Order: sequence, then C-alpha cells, then structure tokens
Amino acid sequence: MGKGISGKPVVGVDLGGTKILAGVVAADGQILGMAKRATKPEGGPEVVVARIVKTVRKAVEAAKLDMSDIAAVASGAPGPLDPDQGIIWNAPNLAGWENFPLADRLSERLEMPVCIENDVNLGTLGEYALGAGRGARDVVGIFVGTGIGGGLILDGVLRQGFRKAAAEIGHMIVLADGPACGCGNRGCVEAVASRTAIERDILAGIDAGRESLIPAIMQRDSRDRLTSGALAEAFRGNDPLVTEVIGKAQFYLGLLVASVVNFVDPEVVIFGGGVTEALGEDFLAPIRRVAYQCFINKRGAEQVKIVLAQLGDNAVLLGAAVLARRRLGKDGA
Repeated sequence: MGKGISGKPVVGVDLGGTKILAGVVAADGQILGMAKRATKPEGGPEVVVARIVKTVRKAVEAAKLDMSDIAAVASGAPGPLDPDQGIIWNAPNLAGWENFPLADRLSERLEMPVCIENDVNLGTLGEYALGAGRGARDVVGIFVGTGIGGGLILDGVLRQGFRKAAAEIGHMIVLADGPACGCGNRGCVEAVASRTAIERDILAGIDAGRESLIPAIMQRDSRDRLTSGALAEAFRGNDPLVTEVIGKAQFYLGLLVASVVNFVDPEVVIFGGGVTEALGEDFLAPIRRVAYQCFINKRGAEQVKIVLAQLGDNAVLLGAAVLARRRLGKDGA
C-alpha cells in the first residue's frame, strides 16, 4: 500500500465543534478541492460521522475525482484521543463522544483506510511539512485562540508522548497561584494569555471604569463575546486597556517559548491560532523579544526562528494529509 498511496490523492479533514472542513490533497501538497459544512454535534457522533462522510465526498467531487481515486483519509479532531486505536476518549465540544471509534466508523462508511490525530498536532505537522517550518527538523507549534494548544516535532517525527498527551503547552504553568484554568490548575499560560483570558481581563477593566474601544466595537458588530477581529481593531487603535492586557499575555507567552526552547531546543517555533492571525507580527514581536532574553543559551539565540504560521485555516487538513501518507502509506514515522 505504501507505493500506491504515495502518488494518489488523500483527503484531510478538520473536525471542529462548529464546522467540518475537508480537502483533497495531492502528493505535492496542492489542495485539489475543498468542502465545508456545519458539524451539528447536538445530533450525536453517528450524525456527525454521516456529515463528515458527506463533506469528504463533496470535496472529492469538487476536485473532479471519484472516491476510487482517493488512497486514504485522515482527520484532525479535538482530544483527548488515542491516535493508534482511532478512538476519541472525550471531546468537550462534541457531546456523547466518550470512547468513540471515529476512525473505524469512517473507514466503514468510506471503505478506505482512515486515521485520526489531535487537531493541534496536525496543525503543527501541516506547518512543519508545508508551511512555516518547511525544511526544519525540530519544530514547536503554539496556537493561541480560545485556548492555547501545541504540537512537537523532533527529528521530523510528531511526538505524541507515552500517554498520547505530549505538547499540552497551554497547561504549562507560568504564574504561580495565577488565575484558575479550566483544567483545574492555576496559572497555566492558557489562563493568562488565551483569547478567553484576554477577554476576561479586558471586561474586568471596563467593569472597573477603564475606558476602551471594545464596548463600541462589540455593540456595532452585535456581538456578546470578544472576537479576535474586535481585539485586533482595538489593539491597532492604540486602546490603552487592550494594549496593557495583550502586553501581559505577550510577556507570559514569551516565558512559555523560552521554557520550551530551553527544554527541547527546536529550530523553529511557529505561532498560529485566531488571536495570532488577527494581530500578526505586532503580536509576535514582543513575545520573541522576551523569549530571546530568557534563553539559557543566548549565543546565536536568534537562530531559533519564532515565526507566524502560514497555512491559516488549512493547516489541520494539510497536516492530516501528511499524516495519511506517513501512517497509512508508511512513508515516514
């Protein structure tokens, strides 16, 4: 099968709590066709499986191919999960998914090999192979959005860890006795630097009487939650409160990067996720400065590239395509 899969297209899937994105990907990484639809998780796992199957078939149709032209399918999914067994242990955004055999269900319906992996791991793998990490061997991915997730690639291999829980970067503690995190600990970087944490601190400042552009932006956009776009607009408008809160997040993210680099010494650290994409280099530059100052080995510190992700919303599905070729085609580890 290894020889066959190496030349045939594969389908990468990004399964999220709100949408399913599928793309047919050629051997050179080119996306030949895509499809998207709502996840509708309230229907339960079997309903979502049917929607994934329809999305895959629509993507293949968009690529002007037949299902017989496809070698395999791989899907990113929210964890925790067991990638070897293809089972989702528990997915907070997908009700009723405890110990659900997603890979087997999809394989039965699609009649082809299917594998699954944590979505952030696949985002990192996609950037490593086809994006900002291309050409490197040791890469760390950090994705700042509603939460903070990470992925780790060493010597070209996606590292999952003994319990399949490696690179839970969002739950590295950067502030002792800091704010409570959803995981039950205190002071995790997710609790001080994610969009959720940034929103909490901005709204607390507004409640305390601080002036900000945020209320007017949210009212104009008819939003009851702070989006990354609204955050970026206020940040670029030099909103003092927003600048202060984001500055604190940047500091802790810089400490996070320094800790990760001091531990594994990667060639490239890639920042992605909704907050990073919305704020861009203005967000990343202070993180980079703090990190470089805290490297234990400061000689050649700037040789460690701390860069923006390049693949955007396609990172997970492209990483899934890479995974399909590696795991099912035995083209790599």
